[in-house]
Amino acid sequence: MSASSAIFTVLLLVLLQIFEVNSCGSDQMCPDKPVFTPSSLVVKYGDPAYATCVVCQSGCTADVSNLEKSSGTAEINGRTIMWNVSSLTEWDSDLICFNEDQNGTQCCTTLGVTVYQTPKDVSFRVFNHSGPMLEGDAHTLVCDVWDVAPVNLVVTFYRGPTQLGQPQLYTTTEKKPSNVTFLLSYEASREDDGAQLSCGAKLELGPEGPQHLSVVKSQNVTATIHYGPEPQDAVNQISIYEGETLQLNCSSGANPDPSYTWILPFTDSPHGSSVLTVKSVGSEHKGQYNCTVSNSVKTVSMVFEVDVRVNFIPYIIAAAVVLTTIIVAIVAVKMYCCYKHKYMKNYNLMDVFRLRRQRSQGPY
Repeated sequence: MSASSAIFTVLLLVLLQIFEVNSCGSDQMCPDKPVFTPSSLVVKYGDPAYATCVVCQSGCTADVSNLEKSSGTAEINGRTIMWNVSSLTEWDSDLICFNEDQNGTQCCTTLGVTVYQTPKDVSFRVFNHSGPMLEGDAHTLVCDVWDVAPVNLVVTFYRGPTQLGQPQLYTTTEKKPSNVTFLLSYEASREDDGAQLSCGAKLELGPEGPQHLSVVKSQNVTATIHYGPEPQDAVNQISIYEGETLQLNCSSGANPDPSYTWILPFTDSPHGSSVLTVKSVGSEHKGQYNCTVSNSVKTVSMVFEVDVRVNFIPYIIAAAVVLTTIIVAIVAVKMYCCYKHKYMKNYNLMDVFRLRRQRSQGPY
């Protein structure tokens, strides 16, 4: 027999054996199927693992009972086969335990072995975009998950601690590590300016797997949102009295910071601050004040209609003081006249001086 014929024969025998094992009888034909403990196995890549298989309860031929494996060792003890591996590094590690009854019928049971690996890295980015985002523009947020197995992933996008959208679940039958990309539609909003955007990925391994695997988070990306000042459609009516302080506030939140230009009714010089202050208004300050707020995104205007009223209170107070003074003066004159008429009558002041002169000369 030639070497090529020998190799062909060996390959054929191997294929036939695999076919026989994988074509085990159905449940109806195999009332005494092998039983694995545990019934499923979830192992972290590189960790040790073990399982046992009771080939049959009775009636099978021990000589043709065995365990198909890709790694590890199998120890046969009667109808029980014990499998263990010190470090499981085979991604496709399902075990097949099989037996054969007295009629030559093969029965087998497969132990599904899930070898998992948490993501090596998770990264966040904005698709096809860098730099500031413009308010209202639609963008696509991207979460890249690297070297994860199996791909049974839940990925969540975040704005700070707040979840963005719904968690995304992705599952495939691929057992080896893969790279997966998740997308989320996002509309830029001024409320998100300065917020930390990120994403996180977590393996979902079912009830047989570990229940407290941590979320692998991406780096934080600070969102910079450019937005214009808020428009003001209505005219602001301001009524103020002469002499009071007039203060008009044209401030408006915007990014980048806006510039301010005022057109005033009493001067041709523009005013560049967001707040206009006139300490003591007069009639010349009456009229329309126009404030223009502008940045690279938008330009809006605010209008203030100022009505300066005459304050009559000081005049009323002054008139009251004058009137009171006049009344007091009149009352005082009246009282003096009454006193003179009642008590002094025809008394002449010259008589007082004449009497004093007579007393100084003495008696004759």
